[in-house]
Amino acid sequence: METVTESGCLPGNLTEDEMQQLAKSERMAIHLSNASNLVLFAAKIYASIASRSLAVIASTLDSLLDLLSGFILWFTSNAMRTPNLYHYPIGKKRMQPVGIIVFASVMATLGLQILLESVRELISKSRPDVDHEKEKWMIGIMVSVTAVKFLLMVYCRRFKNEIVRTYAQDHFFDVVTNSVGLVAAVLAIRYLWWIDPVGAMIISLYTIVTWARTVMDNVRSLIGRTAPPDFISKLTYCIWNHHEDIQHIDTVRAYTFGSNYFVEIDIVLPQDTLLQKAHNIGETLQEKLEQLPEVERAFVHIDFEYTHRPEHKSNRV
Repeated sequence: METVTESGCLPGNLTEDEMQQLAKSERMAIHLSNASNLVLFAAKIYASIASRSLAVIASTLDSLLDLLSGFILWFTSNAMRTPNLYHYPIGKKRMQPVGIIVFASVMATLGLQILLESVRELISKSRPDVDHEKEKWMIGIMVSVTAVKFLLMVYCRRFKNEIVRTYAQDHFFDVVTNSVGLVAAVLAIRYLWWIDPVGAMIISLYTIVTWARTVMDNVRSLIGRTAPPDFISKLTYCIWNHHEDIQHIDTVRAYTFGSNYFVEIDIVLPQDTLLQKAHNIGETLQEKLEQLPEVERAFVHIDFEYTHRPEHKSNRV
């Protein structure tokens, strides 16, 4: 068993200074991603005009939606940092998955639009004229954009914040779509024209599948999905080592509430425990659990026996 810290939990919790530094780094990652999306979008507009490739245009439209989605994620992140205890007494943490769902929905819509346009081009057998001098510029721009996106992906994946990791996922998606778009455009120019719309269709299908999966993951976080067993075990370990008077752990329940967890704990103390002591044990346990970065809020219920029926309704739909 791993060493217990002074607070009675497993080691690895961040100090307040470390959490502030981490938050600063996360904001830097978001601002850097937004600024890069703006610059790279401008570059890809020229690449689209130069190549007139549907696959490259699909990648450019993706960059346009990156800017829109970046604004959505920035708005949710900013809203979470401005609490209003009167209108939102438990905070705005669920703004995060809601913003991600909107982000993913926009990306999936883009994929469907490009898919339909690709089918139309295949049916009409239309093929644009290409300036080979501009083709070189297009290749250089797309390679540069892909390299920058790859570096941003590696940087953003260092963080655990869901919004920053969503940016990382978006950067990875851009690496894939830029690569496929570039290869499809070059092969279509040099060999077979239909490779370009087929490449655009591949990008579109990848967009739809990827972001549909993202939507489902975040929907689960909003509907109260139970925490994984290793996190339940971590909570149980913290509770059992909290105070020597804890005789029994009746219930350990953790479920998603946005990107973090709500935790419900039932513990059993000796029947003759003074009210003041029982209160202090429960309150300090609550504070300890809420120091865990994964926990949004903890509720501790204290009892003197554990053979009773559950306190809450069991006939939930």
